[in-house]
Amino acid sequence: MAEIQLTPSQLKAAAAAPSKAKERLTYLFDGGIFTELDAFAAGKNVCGVVCAFGKVNGSPCYAFSQDVSRNLGALDSVQAVKIARTLKLAAETGVPVVGIYDSCGADLSDGHAALTAYGELLLKMSNLSGVVPQIAVIAGVCSGTSALLAETADITIIADGAELYAAPGCDGSAANAAINGTAALKVADDKAAVLAAKLLLEKLPLNNLSPAPAFEYEAPAGGNAVMSAVDGGSAAELYADFGSAAYTALATVEGAPVGIVSTDKAAKLTADDCSKLARFVRFCDSFSLPVITFVDTEGFEDDGAGAVKSMAKVAHAYAEATTAKISVVTGKAYGAAFIALAGRGANSDISFALDTAKITALAPETAAEFLYHNELIGVADASAKRRELAARYAAEEGDPYTAAAGGCADCVISAAQLRTELAAALDQLSSKRVSRRPKKHSNIQL
Repeated sequence: MAEIQLTPSQLKAAAAAPSKAKERLTYLFDGGIFTELDAFAAGKNVCGVVCAFGKVNGSPCYAFSQDVSRNLGALDSVQAVKIARTLKLAAETGVPVVGIYDSCGADLSDGHAALTAYGELLLKMSNLSGVVPQIAVIAGVCSGTSALLAETADITIIADGAELYAAPGCDGSAANAAINGTAALKVADDKAAVLAAKLLLEKLPLNNLSPAPAFEYEAPAGGNAVMSAVDGGSAAELYADFGSAAYTALATVEGAPVGIVSTDKAAKLTADDCSKLARFVRFCDSFSLPVITFVDTEGFEDDGAGAVKSMAKVAHAYAEATTAKISVVTGKAYGAAFIALAGRGANSDISFALDTAKITALAPETAAEFLYHNELIGVADASAKRRELAARYAAEEGDPYTAAAGGCADCVISAAQLRTELAAALDQLSSKRVSRRPKKHSNIQL
């Protein structure tokens, strides 16, 4: 820690002084009550971060909140030591961490020590990933290496008006962070951002070995298949502005927290959608949250070799996940899209098909070209004939009962049965345990 140059009275006054950083912590901790860690730590200046612990939703939590009013919140070796100790305690006690970022970046007067501090923090945060939930709240400026630290978290939440960027000149606006998937949530202001972190923690376990909490619940709100299946008011969507053909959310089903994936917008999945799905599935798997996947899609966007990479990324994320996986085919599920999102065995433990589902080995348009090519020869309006043949293939080969008979689904059910069947499947899979061969990690397509 740097040499202390402040007098005892200055240290005492600084620790007692109100600040925006402390105010933000009151939004997070129950009743606004928390215990500060290393309250008097200082180097050349008063330290620009407040570290603390307390209760969030009745459960223990650690947090750090950068204080832009003190040396512009610049990260120096003293601040790094305080944050590192907070992360260490979180790891040893198996408790989540919320980081609230508002800083101009590294303290240049600390020179190389600041660079070393960043590297050590990045190592600690990376090692903590998948052990306890980490949520980053971008409440002000978060640039350069600070942005790298924030993005190491499981979920990043940004306040409107805050900035998140790697280098000057980049579009670091909250809107851009949401559109490019850097931030999972964009909210109105810093208070809303901290409260959003608190809401998400409510649906997560304390660590990767603890069960997720159970809740009292309300009847479904109804609407599409997802909203008819999950508890009313429980869905908290993530990455809403990134990957518009897919939907991801934390929710509950009869009080049990789950991860929800839906491709029921019937649009083709882009590279952004695939990245969104893969990251979300891996996040849920880290903390053993069951994943329920609702499938109705035209398949993957054909952008050349990139489409293969995107498909592989999604398929790998599902196959690697050992948490409970349930699939529901609500509409179209063709070929590679069915295998990646709902294929039994590797990518789904229990699979359902609604009586409205269409499951085929090929996309109907592709089948029309390859299987019925002779019927297209010499036809005046080939496009119309191709559509007719595609519809015939979908009707004849895509029937859900035929697909179930071929092993593509466990049950064919009505929409009215869906919630009951999902609850039963979740209960049955609650004790799922999987052992895999020892290895460092998988080599997922990125």
